[in-house]
Amino acid sequence: MTPFGERVRQLRQERGRMLKDMAAHLGVSSAYLSALERGERGKPTWTLIQGVLQYFHIIWDEADELTRLADLSDPRVKIDTANTDPKATLLANRLAREIRDLTPEELDAMMAVLDRAQERERKAAPSLDDVQVPSTVGNR
Repeated sequence: MTPFGERVRQLRQERGRMLKDMAAHLGVSSAYLSALERGERGKPTWTLIQGVLQYFHIIWDEADELTRLADLSDPRVKIDTANTDPKATLLANRLAREIRDLTPEELDAMMAVLDRAQERERKAAPSLDDVQVPSTVGNR
């Protein structure tokens, strides 16, 4: 199951909606929607994501979160390690081979490492306060 599929199924069940009714609203088959929920389909299209948001009347932060989950829900990931440290290639290949054997706790620990790296990158990126914008006032 993908993060997006898991959340869509959760929303559908929480709100007492039937899969066939949601599929009809979205203009897809029940089989397709079920496969999407189970993670057997690729990343959903922008149009389908918008349809899901409209179907559940989702706005603001929850809509941003569901869109983010959709972006992170491609069950067939390809990792390009060209021009990286050889350890990155080793890690990507081992992860591809061994991911099914990892426990939920081990996956959580690996996600925490990635979260820390992302936060470090975010802190290193210049903020709008750091960017100097040249003034055009009086330069005419």
